[in-house]
Amino acid sequence: MKYLIVGLGNIGDEYKNTRHNIGFQVVEGFVDPEKLVFKQERLAWIAETKFKGRTIILCKPTTYMNLSGKAVNYWLQKENIEVENMLVIVDDLALPFGTIRIKKRGSDAGHNGLINIIETIGSQDFNRMRFGIGSEFSKGAQIDYVLGQWSEDEKKRLPERIDKMGEAIKSFVTVGIDRTMNFYNGQ
Repeated sequence: MKYLIVGLGNIGDEYKNTRHNIGFQVVEGFVDPEKLVFKQERLAWIAETKFKGRTIILCKPTTYMNLSGKAVNYWLQKENIEVENMLVIVDDLALPFGTIRIKKRGSDAGHNGLINIIETIGSQDFNRMRFGIGSEFSKGAQIDYVLGQWSEDEKKRLPERIDKMGEAIKSFVTVGIDRTMNFYNGQ
């Protein structure tokens, strides 16, 4: 079985380690950098690994967040992966920092990456894992907050949260979305 794990983010040093790039950070954390590296491929940085007999394609779109659907659609087709075997990882302002929320389907919740994926593949029926980034910003400062660097406290807590999301990815590819949602949602 093949799975596509897509971490959403923006390319470029100015976006590295920002809240909006948590998807990139999670897929990077899933791969042991000494054993596997991401390679520049068409529309994305791609790494491939195996876990318990399953092939996992890790994808970091290079199309920028607002055009993530192009990369997602291309890699689903290229690798002949069913949409139910895809998990998209995104940031979420509506959740407290570090909270994990996994869903089988749903709206875009105003997230530009999800908006483009839904438009491109023509469906809201795909798995997503949201990472809470909180909403500790003043009125009118949402964009600066989302594109801002993690606070010192968040940086200390981030490695454990990224590890937890990596566990959830392994659960998704081995026991499926339902059991994974039941176990990891709210953690």
